Amino acid sequence: MDKIQGRVWEFTDNIDTDLIIPGRYLRTFNPQDLADHVLEGERPDFTANVKKGDIIVAGENFGCGSSREQAPVAIKTAGVDAIVAKSFARIFYRNAVNIGLPVIKSNIEAKDEDIISVDLASGIITNETTGEIEEFEPFKDFMLDILKDGGLVNHYLKTKD
Repeated sequence: MDKIQGRVWEFTDNIDTDLIIPGRYLRTFNPQDLADHVLEGERPDFTANVKKGDIIVAGENFGCGSSREQAPVAIKTAGVDAIVAKSFARIFYRNAVNIGLPVIKSNIEAKDEDIISVDLASGIITNETTGEIEEFEPFKDFMLDILKDGGLVNHYLKTKD
């Protein structure tokens, strides 16, 4: 999981957790039910067209709002392999890492349908469509291990023996 490459879905600033998964859908704990409604208020075409391996690229303050853990779960279950944003709400960032969803702070410019690649270990993100390259703070080995194991709980279970 050190390297990720995928098709971009572009979002703006301040995508809050209620836009990611509206409260009316929080009556379920089924991740697929959540994924079926992820980001539908912001991009009605998202759930029907998102594919495994896609990457969200957003502006400032992604995941702001409530601390609902279902927001990153819905995104990951929908097939998104990573989120790249200029900044993240602190709790969303932690919740995403806890479930094994890479979240990368970067100012890379990318539009819908661009292809970007992210090297988590070296801290290089490339817009393969435009050729733009940006650096970000590389993920530490322990963070890479958590992501590779599919999240914090899986990582703990793997390493506790």
